[in-house]
Amino acid sequence: MSSKPWYREGLSFSCTRCGDCCTGAPGYVWVEPAEIEALAKHLGLSVDSFGERYLRKVGRRYSLIERSGGDCVFFDKGCSVYPARPTQCRTFPFWRGNLKSERAWDEIADECPGIGQGKLFPVEEIEVLKRGNAETPAGE
Repeated sequence: MSSKPWYREGLSFSCTRCGDCCTGAPGYVWVEPAEIEALAKHLGLSVDSFGERYLRKVGRRYSLIERSGGDCVFFDKGCSVYPARPTQCRTFPFWRGNLKSERAWDEIADECPGIGQGKLFPVEEIEVLKRGNAETPAGE
């Protein structure tokens, strides 16, 4: 018997492209090899050149570097690599940590003006997003 998640009625979200999730706080934007290749191609760089310029190694993984203050290196009044952005960016705010409880969702909603607005995502779609197998659409 599986219990339904707290968000079984769905959750509303519409990306406002405000950049609040891309700026102001240090953290990690994890990238996998295929994402690194896509970003390098989007920027017209070799994978090695891209890595030297935009990646940092953290343990066995890679993360995008940040500007001072914690802003994403690719944020400049919007995402400069939007078509090639990593899965982590494509699936925000439907991350496991944000979905673990209603309280966690409410906390991220305090930081993101798009949460509670726009499209109602059904639980089935949220589960796909949570696994990183889809992307949230950009707002208008």
